Amino acid sequence: MNTAYLILAVVSAAWIGFSGYSLFAQKQFVVDPLNQYGVPQGWWNWLALAKSAGALGLIVGIAVPAIGIAAAVGLILYFALASATAIRAHSYGTAVFPILYLAPAAATLALQLAK
Repeated sequence: MNTAYLILAVVSAAWIGFSGYSLFAQKQFVVDPLNQYGVPQGWWNWLALAKSAGALGLIVGIAVPAIGIAAAVGLILYFALASATAIRAHSYGTAVFPILYLAPAAATLALQLAK
């Protein structure tokens, strides 16, 4: 197993899992932008669940590569659309934050496909 992939998958999962937890816990630094973007509060738990499931999928992907690939692709789409939502809401200053989560998911996918 590629050590770089293993480390990146675990770190990415922890980072994205923290993001999911922060949304479940409705931490102010997460919910303020969602309110600003106009994301209905009824969606928040579903969005948190999607992030958390993706993070778990990255971990499972260490043993079952197809799950890891699907999780990484799902997370890439999730965070690309999150960035698009920020841009649509004219919140250009916060549009970069979802990319901070997208990048490690994309790197994990690249390393997984390269091994």
